Amino acid sequence: MARKMKSMDGNNAAAHVSYAFSEVAAIYPITPSSPMADFVDQWSANGLKNIFGTRVKVVEMQSEAGAAGAVHGSLGTGALTTTYTASQGLLLMIPNMYKIAAEQLPCVFHVSARTVSTHALNIFGDHSDVMACRQTGFAMLCEGNVQEVMDLSPVAHLAALTGKVPFINFFDGFRTSHEIQKIAVWDYKDLAEMCDMDAVKAFREHALNPEHPHMRGSHENGDTFFQHREACNQYYDALPEVVESYMDKINAKLGTDYKLFNYYGAPDADRVIIAMGSICDVAEEVIDYLNAHGEKVGLIKVRLYRPFKAERLLEAIPATCKKIAVLDRTKEPGAQGEPLYLDVVTALANAGKTDIQVIGGRYGLGSKDTPPASVFAVYSELKKDEMKRQFTIGIVDDVTGLSLPEDKNCPNTAAEGTIECKFWGLGGDGTVGANKNSIKIIGDHTDKYVQAYFQYDSKKTGGVTISHLRFGDKPIRSPYYINKADFVACHNPSYIIKGFKMVNDVKPGGVFMINCQWDFDELNHHLKADAKRYIAKNNIQLYTINAIDLAIEIGMGKRNNTILQSAFFSLAKVMPEEQAIQYMKDAATHSYLKKGQDIVDMNHKAIDLGATAYKKIDVPADWANAVDEDKAEVLKGKPELVKQVKDILDPIDRMDGDSLPVSAFMPHVDGQWELGAAAYEKRGVAVSVPTWDETKCIQCNNCAYVCPHATIRPFALTEEEAKNAPAAAKIVDIKAGKGKGVYKYTMAISPLDCMGCGVCIGQCPVGALTMVPQEGELKQQEVFDYCVDEVAPKADMQDTTVKGSQFMQPMLEFSGSCAGCAETSYARLITQLFGDRMYISNATGCSSIWGGPGATSPYCTDKNGHGPAWCNSLFEDNAEHGFGMYVGQEKIREDLIAKTEQLLAIEWAQPALKEAAQKWLDTKDDGNANAEATKEYVAALQANIATVDELAAVPKFAEHAAELKAKGEKFCDCDACKLACDILDKKDYLSKKSVWIFGGDGWAYDIGFGGVDHVLAQNKNVNVFVFDTEVYSNTGGQASKASNIGQVAQFAAAGKEIKSKSLAEIAMTYGYVYVAQIAMGANKVQTLKAIAEAEAHKGPSLIIAYSPCEMHSIKGGMENCQKEMEKAVKCGYWNLFRFNPDAEKPFTLDSKEPAGGYQEFLMNEARYSRLTREFPERATKLFAASEENAKERYEHLLKLKALYE
Repeated sequence: MARKMKSMDGNNAAAHVSYAFSEVAAIYPITPSSPMADFVDQWSANGLKNIFGTRVKVVEMQSEAGAAGAVHGSLGTGALTTTYTASQGLLLMIPNMYKIAAEQLPCVFHVSARTVSTHALNIFGDHSDVMACRQTGFAMLCEGNVQEVMDLSPVAHLAALTGKVPFINFFDGFRTSHEIQKIAVWDYKDLAEMCDMDAVKAFREHALNPEHPHMRGSHENGDTFFQHREACNQYYDALPEVVESYMDKINAKLGTDYKLFNYYGAPDADRVIIAMGSICDVAEEVIDYLNAHGEKVGLIKVRLYRPFKAERLLEAIPATCKKIAVLDRTKEPGAQGEPLYLDVVTALANAGKTDIQVIGGRYGLGSKDTPPASVFAVYSELKKDEMKRQFTIGIVDDVTGLSLPEDKNCPNTAAEGTIECKFWGLGGDGTVGANKNSIKIIGDHTDKYVQAYFQYDSKKTGGVTISHLRFGDKPIRSPYYINKADFVACHNPSYIIKGFKMVNDVKPGGVFMINCQWDFDELNHHLKADAKRYIAKNNIQLYTINAIDLAIEIGMGKRNNTILQSAFFSLAKVMPEEQAIQYMKDAATHSYLKKGQDIVDMNHKAIDLGATAYKKIDVPADWANAVDEDKAEVLKGKPELVKQVKDILDPIDRMDGDSLPVSAFMPHVDGQWELGAAAYEKRGVAVSVPTWDETKCIQCNNCAYVCPHATIRPFALTEEEAKNAPAAAKIVDIKAGKGKGVYKYTMAISPLDCMGCGVCIGQCPVGALTMVPQEGELKQQEVFDYCVDEVAPKADMQDTTVKGSQFMQPMLEFSGSCAGCAETSYARLITQLFGDRMYISNATGCSSIWGGPGATSPYCTDKNGHGPAWCNSLFEDNAEHGFGMYVGQEKIREDLIAKTEQLLAIEWAQPALKEAAQKWLDTKDDGNANAEATKEYVAALQANIATVDELAAVPKFAEHAAELKAKGEKFCDCDACKLACDILDKKDYLSKKSVWIFGGDGWAYDIGFGGVDHVLAQNKNVNVFVFDTEVYSNTGGQASKASNIGQVAQFAAAGKEIKSKSLAEIAMTYGYVYVAQIAMGANKVQTLKAIAEAEAHKGPSLIIAYSPCEMHSIKGGMENCQKEMEKAVKCGYWNLFRFNPDAEKPFTLDSKEPAGGYQEFLMNEARYSRLTREFPERATKLFAASEENAKERYEHLLKLKALYE
């Protein structure tokens, strides 16, 4: 049967099949499964029909638990229903999964299998989530590549109907889910032919319906539950045959040979690997190589994992097999082995097969790459007489010694003739998008097979991305990173300066292209000696291209991806250049038309120019012997932090984290890291950075106030500090206000930490800042470092004004957030005000990704070592987790208060001690005053504890002192001294702490709303801060209950119809919760005032902060982030207000009456304007409704104002 060939990833393939068999999809976003739901939503919005001739109805729920409940209910009424999930999301569905399975409801959960959070969050792939579901009663079907996802996903849907058992249909997240392959695609007619419509009819007839009512979900007692539970056994016994029957139907249509367990390799193999998932393709490559060289090895691919049909496994094992290695992509601490290993051992034992030795290994946790070298190592281990019963591959375990040795120079096993290309980009620069287009162009317009995979670091936009592209004339089975490429491109010149090992991945004679603004002398200066040697000795064809300036000239700003894509096609010669250019233009039109024709035209121009913009570099002969100067860098700082940076952060930043052994992490086994590591990174990724004109500056500090990354900071200097400053420092007198005539002033800028967003430029009222090339500002790095390290804080310059707040040290700096990010501007400001005494509980999402990357904390400490204590629990429970942090420290502090009161009651306690203790008690609820009182109290406690020697000096206590000394005691044991010792033992809990609960709108409005509401209702002193981007930013831009009418987002492809939830008003109903809505760029003073008032309030607070995001696609980019806030408030899109229960008039409306321009505001952001191009009539209707809703909302706020006056 001939099928159409199409380039797509595993998520697309699963969505294609699931749409055919589904009537309802109840969904909730989670990486890496969200694209499946998004495809289904888009297809439904555009009218695609399933095999039943209807459109799938898509409903977005508030959480995965909610989605599972909706799936359960929908199935119960007779609608074929599915969902898409992974990781913690799948685990939240487990209670409903037990119910769905027991009620024999025929559904399929499509899962891009992903790591479950443990010591750290990891959004990448392994099988820990699906393995947690083994007991639910769901059958489990696994695919190993994109074609298998397309071919076998129907089996799950079809067998669920006939067999009356629901399925988890899973494949490797972030490998199969996001790997693009050219595959054969099902026609829905063929799928319809295989569907048992009688089973569909029977399912509907058995569904709950008042026309023929029944009851489900009853409760049973111990007398009947057990035997009733056993009644389902025959369905699970029969299911493998049902699955086989549908595999046979598919085999008949496609000419394939899918089985429950497929064997691949030598018929007389003596060594066999058993595994499931994408590693099977790697193993097949290695098997082909080894068997061609005289060895006899094989592989058993597990497809149906539950129910586990042991008889079929045994049939698949060659009779000659002597040794088996079972590979699991999960870890079960403390177990005798991982799940698949235990299943295989049990199957062999039950069959009495004792002549086969079985060992088990772990691989690929958290998407750890598993290249051929790892599989070679397994087969080598199986050769040994004494094998490791348990082992790991892909890592170096120098602690427990479980890892197998691997030869990194193992044979190349990729299909002959495969062309491999690698692109090093910067997150947000468009490199990944361009390469997705490239691979689809090659796949859809040539006869070549293609594969694309995209590797990311843990930063948001601004992090390192590596695109791995393969294409060739033979099928590609290489689900691992490229390390020997025909073409490598470096799209960001900072990677050259930092010495990333990029050119080492180029095959001899291959092409290396660098995007930079350098002439040859500058290139010669920046290129490291090892790179020069490799280029010269391996005949690397070296090219440079200045797409940076070209993009600026065209008007594309930092987006130079299209230029570089055009250069790639010109250099790689994959297809005729004229055809490539036309296909690129067609792709650009398709990709960017939703952003406007002007964007399309710019990309077309970039394509034309990029094809000839590169220059060939003649490699000097002396590069073959190049030598770098020794630059021994001495790192300053806390020893533990310096060690962390050297041992872990540096390799990670060089993209060499894969090489780190287990021992490197032993000091951090529990996932706890030192603060302040981000300051050591100095990534230097900005092409342009601000330069300060001290002659124009009015010293308002607005630029520092809005800086997302704390890379521009004002400093007040003494004469001595100014005199000792580096020569490049620009220092002037303070012009007015505090410090005039006392201090000097400078605005220090860190060019190597700056992200080049340009937000500061737009906030300067006098044009004292301009963007210039980074290299020209590098001398300012020394100035910045001097000011941070050597200039003392000036308490007399600090206050809670916009200007004064910026003389406070930011304790959030150089994060991995997007350039121009609004979230970090808010968070940084809060740390300036309260950072030395903050607890932060952070919901999973953007703010946890930029706030908590492993080994690279952007939160830092002051010179006293104090700073924010930060923790991420989960997405759904953040409010409760933060509340727990408050309760825990509060309990300890309450005990200290009680002990202090006891101390005051002791008559012989020293007056000075009592005075300090009373002052501490009197200020215990005032954060600022209590900080100083705590210092005095601790000093008094330490001074007033009598040592044994001091006690001995008093004649009447001499004998008792001798007794204490004999016992080894050091201090007096009177009640006063004992209490003092007890209090000092917990002195870190004495000062009033400030507890903050950070998260996005997806958390606060949706999945975590119940927790937010409950925590606020407890009337405890916690501060909830919501970064409201009006969309699920971290998972790719799905609609939330904060999304507004007419907004286009994933899961709202045709524009959201329902107005956003009024979270603020819900909280206000309690009466004792401080509530504010803020927008920094619209009103800086109101933002500061709200944050200060919220923290001072002796009860719960909720601040909702408008946070423009990359997902909004603002015209002009994120450099206009703060200006966009101002526009939003002026037109009435976003309202500013404060509800302060402590005030005489609790409600303050800080917004002025809307000034008009509402529709113009909407059209300034592609999240709205694209609706006018895709659904123009609907856009007119929804935009009008949105504007009317905004008017009604403002009128309502005016009524609230009147009510509280």
